[in-house]
Amino acid sequence: MPVSDALSKEDEQLFTLHGMWCTSCALAVEGSLKRLEGVREVSVHYPSATLCISGTPAVIQLSTLAPKVKRLGYRLTELEPVVDAHGRLEEESRYLTLRLMVGSLFGMWTMLASLLIYAGALPDHQVELVVAWVSGAFSLPVVLFAGVPFYRAGWRTLLAKRPGMDVLVSLGVIGAVMVSIWLLWRGSSEAYFDTAVMLIMLLLVGRLVETLCRHRGLKALDSLALPDDNIKVWQAERWESLPVGEATKGMRIELASGELVALDGMLEAPGWIDTASLTGESLPRHLHAGQKVYAGCRYLGATPIVMQVSAGVGKRRLDLLCDEMRRYQAEKGELQKLADRFAAWLSPLALVLAMLTLPGALLFGLGWEDAFVRALSVLVVACPCAVGLAVPLASLAGSGQAMQQSIALRDPAALETLARIRSVALDKTGTLTTGSHSVMHWQAREGVGEPTLQRKLSAAVAGSEHPLAQALARWSSSRGDQRPGQYLQVNDTPGEGRRVQLNSGEWLTVGSAGWLARQQIALPAQAEDATLDFASQVMLADDTGWLATFYLADQPVKDAAASVNNLLAAGYVVAMISGDRQGAVSWLGERIGLGRDACYARRSPEAKARLLQALPSPTLYVGDGLNDTLSLAAADVGIAPLSASEAAREGAAAQLMAAGVGSVVKLLCIAKRTRRIMVQNLFFSALYNTLALGLVVLVAIPPLVAVLAMAASSLTVTLNAARLAWSDPDEND
Repeated sequence: MPVSDALSKEDEQLFTLHGMWCTSCALAVEGSLKRLEGVREVSVHYPSATLCISGTPAVIQLSTLAPKVKRLGYRLTELEPVVDAHGRLEEESRYLTLRLMVGSLFGMWTMLASLLIYAGALPDHQVELVVAWVSGAFSLPVVLFAGVPFYRAGWRTLLAKRPGMDVLVSLGVIGAVMVSIWLLWRGSSEAYFDTAVMLIMLLLVGRLVETLCRHRGLKALDSLALPDDNIKVWQAERWESLPVGEATKGMRIELASGELVALDGMLEAPGWIDTASLTGESLPRHLHAGQKVYAGCRYLGATPIVMQVSAGVGKRRLDLLCDEMRRYQAEKGELQKLADRFAAWLSPLALVLAMLTLPGALLFGLGWEDAFVRALSVLVVACPCAVGLAVPLASLAGSGQAMQQSIALRDPAALETLARIRSVALDKTGTLTTGSHSVMHWQAREGVGEPTLQRKLSAAVAGSEHPLAQALARWSSSRGDQRPGQYLQVNDTPGEGRRVQLNSGEWLTVGSAGWLARQQIALPAQAEDATLDFASQVMLADDTGWLATFYLADQPVKDAAASVNNLLAAGYVVAMISGDRQGAVSWLGERIGLGRDACYARRSPEAKARLLQALPSPTLYVGDGLNDTLSLAAADVGIAPLSASEAAREGAAAQLMAAGVGSVVKLLCIAKRTRRIMVQNLFFSALYNTLALGLVVLVAIPPLVAVLAMAASSLTVTLNAARLAWSDPDEND
């Protein structure tokens, strides 16, 4: 399989952006860098802290961009290794946890003091005033320590001229504290320290959960990393153990039987290599001396062989796939771009309304106290709690429905995209098929019965490492009575066939048609069936001559045909993309109801991803192998079946917990219903914001009432999302 020598373009770079606090930070950096001359496109992926930038090579260099980013308060570095990304997120988690602990400790007393005042449980006004001051004192550590990240992020986004929600939150917190101190100074006990504490604590909890989810998302990249073990290297006229990271191009290393290949290289001797992890081929390949083998494959030979390193750690094909995967992650889909545009004007609009309320109230004859309180109420009402809950709650309910259908969603937000899917691409081996060959047809010379055929076949293939030989052994095991060790002689020709001499003196020959012909064994016309040329063919001969031909194929999973038909009937564009040979792919396509033009064979991981992006979007990809991780990242949504490798499972947004692919159809139905609830929730929250903002500008509403209004709007979207959780999961749209 050819490998791409240049996965990254000359005018595109990937960097790691440090110091981001939220998506507003990502938008601020994007907006600032887009204004640079020579920059064509900028995309900052907040979950992975990755900046993808394209444009004039001289402009998009780190030395040029880093000073500009630093002026905004962030730090730009070369793309960090996955291990460093884990360390960064762990540090962020500790940072958030500390602030959350401080906020919980002191905020609890602030809330308790405020509750005593609101409930009228204190004997007189003087005591209420003292308790209000105590409430303010306990709120100071929360405001001055726990809330610092919000102020910092708000200031940075203001510098970048892209104010986000952190600006709104910061002004709400600062405004609540300032108004409270002013009211206390004037002798009023109606302070609003609890409002400031609630805003900070709720948002800190949300940030911590978000950080933990980002940490989990890195596991997809972890799975692409090979173990950092020692390898055997030929140095100083002897074999020595050396860390894999120290191996360089040109070194000779030894591969033991069953060992995972750690580096790219050229074989110095022939051997069996399992390439399924990178190519998707259903059968191991017998590579000859001089052929290239890639890291991530596995050596299956019985004796050790030697290979010459052609690419060390960091330049292996697997490393390039990892970089390409991070590039796909950094790109934004249309839905994310729409959300970014919405966020770009929502916060400034709310900020302007709050700022206009103060002079407007004064113009209408209200006093300074009432005007300040009304402006604070606008800030509190404008905080998008209901908008923030609208989609996540519906996603959570939809995720519960999916779990009932044996579908585990790693990213509940993917439900929104799943509802809009137009194209479904499916891997072949291990996804649409069982991943194990079986005998689908056999034909023998006249007069040979099945018991005799099974007995001889069992003797011929016993002990062979070839996957097809093992499949033939399973087929013949019910009647075969031969066992390894009953041979007088065994002659193996790797990749072609074998000859065995039994104790009786009889010779049995098993292998490909071409190999049998080279052994001077005549093959009659009935030895081959042209209608079965898509299958793997194995022939068996005895001393008399040709004995039988067996046709083996990787059979489709039970629900493959029904699932594909349901997808086609629902109007989806369905395609099968595989690294396997054309004959096997076309045959499977016919079995499950796909036309030849929808079946793509012999596609490398890179070609799979490119083909997937050419399909109508949004796209869904279902794959199970290491060779599918790039496509899972390139797709709008990736799904891993039950038998998927760890790399595929960690790179997918959803995992099927039941055999087959029928759950994909169920998931798409659940997603459509979930999206309908999301749209309703967004409508309810938008209606609330419109009415609440209009009402709070015209009528004097205390901040506490504004908080209660926020709670009421949140309850509305919560109950609506609960309808989805309580409904029948089998109910379709």
